[in-house]
Amino acid sequence: MSDKKNSLPVIIDRMLITDLPEVLAIEQESFHSPWTVGMFKRELENAHSRCFCARLNFEDKSIVAAYIVFWLVADEVHLHNLAVDKEYRRQGLAFQLMEAMKEIARQNQVVAQTLEVRESNTEAIKLYRKCGFVVKGVRPLYYTDTKEDALIMWADVSSVKK
Repeated sequence: MSDKKNSLPVIIDRMLITDLPEVLAIEQESFHSPWTVGMFKRELENAHSRCFCARLNFEDKSIVAAYIVFWLVADEVHLHNLAVDKEYRRQGLAFQLMEAMKEIARQNQVVAQTLEVRESNTEAIKLYRKCGFVVKGVRPLYYTDTKEDALIMWADVSSVKK
């Protein structure tokens, strides 16, 4: 990774339908069973759903380098999807998106955050722990594509690290 990438300004803003080609490319390189364009379109239309992109600005263009999809329901936020373009991983983008989710949760008087994660996804688990999440349970065979268990993780909004 070049130093130039580390110094690029990141802008986090709402995902637009015009972002879907870039989002889908990241999705397909990141997951065994990627979401479809229809799934993302439904999230963009869902009143509970919040969809954001982390954009990197170059001299003459902006690219989607990462995205997050989560729901605000009652007093909880539920992370549904988070991915970073493989070229920009380990640059802090996922952490910044998690921080944005936490801030939106605070603004909406949400008290708890939750997610499910493949138990084999050690990098994601490390990120979530850094964000204050702890394992509170297991969903056996949650992932139908691999028959893998999901760890259920929770964090209090107020206890998430800055």
